[in-house]
Amino acid sequence: MTAQTPKERIDALTEELKEHNYKYYVLADPTISDREFDAKLEELSKLEEAYPQFRHPNSPTVVVGGGITKDFETIRHDVPMLSLGNTYSKEELQDFDTRVRKSLGDDFQYTCELKFDGFAISLKYENGELVRAVTRGDGVQGDDVTTNVRTIRAIPRHLHGDFPSNFEVRGEVFMHKKAFARLNHEREEQGLKTFANPRNSAAGTIKMQEQDEVAKRPLDCFLYHVVVNGPESGTHYDNLKKAASWGLPISDHRKLCSNFDELWDFIEYWDAHRKDLSFEIDGVVIKVNDLNQQEELGYTSKSPRWAIAYKFETETARTILNEVTYQVGRTGAVTPVANLEPVHLLGTTVKRASLHNADIMEQLQLHAGDAVFVEKGGEIIPKIVGVDTKARNEGAEVIHFIKDCPECGTPLHRNEGEAAHYCPNDSGCPPQIKGRIEHFISRKALDIDSLGEGKIAMLFDEGLISNAADLYDLQYDQLNGLSKTTVNELTGESRLISFREKTVEKILAGIESSKERPFHSVLYGLGIRYVGETVAKRLAKSFGSVENLSKASNEELENTPEIGSVIAKSVVDYFADEQNAELVNRLTMAGLHMEIEESEGPVSDILEGERIVVSGVFSRIGRNELKALIEQHGGKNVSSISAKTTFVLAGENMGPAKLEKARSLGVPIMSEDEFFERIGS
Repeated sequence: MTAQTPKERIDALTEELKEHNYKYYVLADPTISDREFDAKLEELSKLEEAYPQFRHPNSPTVVVGGGITKDFETIRHDVPMLSLGNTYSKEELQDFDTRVRKSLGDDFQYTCELKFDGFAISLKYENGELVRAVTRGDGVQGDDVTTNVRTIRAIPRHLHGDFPSNFEVRGEVFMHKKAFARLNHEREEQGLKTFANPRNSAAGTIKMQEQDEVAKRPLDCFLYHVVVNGPESGTHYDNLKKAASWGLPISDHRKLCSNFDELWDFIEYWDAHRKDLSFEIDGVVIKVNDLNQQEELGYTSKSPRWAIAYKFETETARTILNEVTYQVGRTGAVTPVANLEPVHLLGTTVKRASLHNADIMEQLQLHAGDAVFVEKGGEIIPKIVGVDTKARNEGAEVIHFIKDCPECGTPLHRNEGEAAHYCPNDSGCPPQIKGRIEHFISRKALDIDSLGEGKIAMLFDEGLISNAADLYDLQYDQLNGLSKTTVNELTGESRLISFREKTVEKILAGIESSKERPFHSVLYGLGIRYVGETVAKRLAKSFGSVENLSKASNEELENTPEIGSVIAKSVVDYFADEQNAELVNRLTMAGLHMEIEESEGPVSDILEGERIVVSGVFSRIGRNELKALIEQHGGKNVSSISAKTTFVLAGENMGPAKLEKARSLGVPIMSEDEFFERIGS
């Protein structure tokens, strides 16, 4: 490769880093690690220092983060959201401490806090009410995501106590490890691309357009910086204590430190114990505590001089790939799994790592017996991040994705545009059968919580159930006294599953009570591909009964709001299958609700055909309840204002941009009271 001149290298790094910023902040889909990014940024910074004439005006060394999306209103920050300087070494952290002491002397303290691996957000409160939530964006302006942030339970809409009349508070939206693992498992089963880590899942969720979908994602939040309009005084540590007293989610994991040794002890402790937390952290943030001293130290164009982030090393281990095995989910999606020589990583012994799909395997070019690098930093499920090709045995066999189902031998197929391969033998492939029954009993479906994966597997293996309808034929004498030792495929742990008297009674009572579940829950429980909870509700409302739905044509389904051609074909194909039709018939005979009840159905058609945007804060009932009322009276909820919008149902603190757009398009604005008068309530 031809050596680059300083100008060419600066140009190349500038463009490359801008692209990586866009992937990280806007798409929430980074392709390099934080460490790699920081190394490139450091190289660019040194080149610009040596050759300032070649620096770009909007260089990544002086511009914060990512950019603005086109999907949300752009809001300018009252106070810029700067990024922090990073370091990975104790020596550089000591240099930071020396610079601070040179300016302030020794009479100061640091506040040390965990560096949450989440998605930055700024919240604005006026008179104790949450009025706006804005992403970091490029640091100067960001996206207004207030509607989505209001779905996060940890973030209060109303404060209590002695709070300022007007202030901002900043923090991170994140997802807990177990919630992230569940989300990725669901996406894998649906053949969707999985998130790389919890941070990406949080960022991707906040940028979604459908508020109802955002509300289903288990997001959480920690806030760590209070910005008061006007002169600030006091200390950062005390401000966090005050913010917690107002009801804001502030982490307890922080410490006041008077010298370098104390802050280094804090860092070493959390580097060793981060695995014990329910959420991901990637380092520790160190801030000068006194706000006046912060002001004295000042800022660079990109970062405060009074704070720095110490980032933990991402832990990577080298081990040997023994073999690749394959797991089959309830939808038939086949997931490759790397089986490894056990290796210690972030406090746990790793034996397996998900390879996700055939494309990932192709990228890695795995060979039998390869020495591989496994990473778990920011991950719940370990992943293979590289191969030590120099250590590869000569003549080692390339590992290709399988062509046939590992459970039943049926040839696999891959739908165009999807990442996963599928086994089409849904009626005869054991993992699919068990998986569908497990889905049927899940909380959002029939909610039979007395059963579970282990018990379902045992009943299937004993020949007592082969589909969901068989559950309703189970008898006390068939279950009482059954026992079996099972082994968890992932961990190798064994446990005894036994059906004792009280257990059997609880199971049968749970099965009986499931007959009271509403039609949309039953429809969701059938496990029709692409029919999630929201789609099931839409189909139940539009067709009213399973009989009507089973007779619906592709055209009728596609004419249903929010139902596209892929979902329509899946529904038609499901009911065309004789085995599925027999299953539905048996469930109907068992007494399950196979039609919408009067209380669930339409109340009137007053709003029939009308497209309504709900915006603002309401006093009588919540936004979700208002949206439900709109649907019950025949209307359709839409998220953005256009010329097709019938009217905007506006509460307090409606966004000024939405208000202006409605006025410019001549869209009527309706108050909460006027709405209730309109529907006659």
